[in-house]
Amino acid sequence: MTAARSDNRRRAYWLKTLHEWHWVSSAICLIGMILFSVTGFTLNHASQIEAKPVITKLSGSIDEALRTQLEKQLPAAKAQKGKAPLPAELQGWVQKNWDVGTAGREAEWSDDEIYLSLPRPGGDAWLRLNLADGEIEYERTERGWLSYLNDLHKGRNTGSAWSWFIDIFAGAALVFSITGLFILKMHAGNRPFTWPMVGMGLVVPVLLALLFIH
Repeated sequence: MTAARSDNRRRAYWLKTLHEWHWVSSAICLIGMILFSVTGFTLNHASQIEAKPVITKLSGSIDEALRTQLEKQLPAAKAQKGKAPLPAELQGWVQKNWDVGTAGREAEWSDDEIYLSLPRPGGDAWLRLNLADGEIEYERTERGWLSYLNDLHKGRNTGSAWSWFIDIFAGAALVFSITGLFILKMHAGNRPFTWPMVGMGLVVPVLLALLFIH
């Protein structure tokens, strides 16, 4: 009797602990799971969902003093294999005139131009400066909120903060799944369809991969 009572206490303790970890991890994963589930569907049907890109083009010219300063900095940039950030003065010009942030980005420097790629979730952008005459142009392409969410799903051009979020979300989802598996195990004795259903979740994708993916 004492041994049975001890086993029941142990089982109750682990069941309570698993349920706590399960609901906490599920709460953390909830919004992310909805996001990744919806965007998983939209990515799977990307060719059937039309996106109408909106293109914004801007052009102008920098003053002669700034252009001369950039020419003087060209040898130092080329010494770094043609990769260097935009000078603070040029960053300030772009920010002030076009409200475009370029900090923390490396541009490609060549003898006749400076080119800066500005990829972003849901679109792309670039900045080009002609060193010969100081003409500068900027182009931004936006493909809509659906493309934006799809890029969040893929972690495309989303930066380190979002990358950390995906890692944390993946860890929480793993805790959610593993604790769910142990909870299933503890209830499986009274639920005969538990393991057949779990097995189906494994067998079905394996069969689909073997039979229809070549």
